[in-house]
Amino acid sequence: MTTRLIRYKTKPDMADTNADLVAAVFAELKAAKLDGVRYLTLRLEDDTFVHIVETASDDGSSPLPQLAAFKAFQSGIRDRGAEPPLVRSAKVVGNYRMLAHDPE
Repeated sequence: MTTRLIRYKTKPDMADTNADLVAAVFAELKAAKLDGVRYLTLRLEDDTFVHIVETASDDGSSPLPQLAAFKAFQSGIRDRGAEPPLVRSAKVVGNYRMLAHDPE
């Protein structure tokens, strides 16, 4: 299992567009019922977005990039951003009913 955290801040006038694109990804995920991926996105009050992606694969591969809505979301992400995306591997040290696994 691999967990990644992606954080970036959008330009103020692009935050709603970004949120709409993210919502479309979740709608497609719900319709496709993909296995092996868990995904959470938060929008902070300063238009920073935080994505937490947990994939079942140990190599970090994910089915997300295959989704049409995800491709649309990725297109122009740098133009929407006030800061570039920061991607980090993460290790869960505490979890109460948010993610699939419970760290020992």
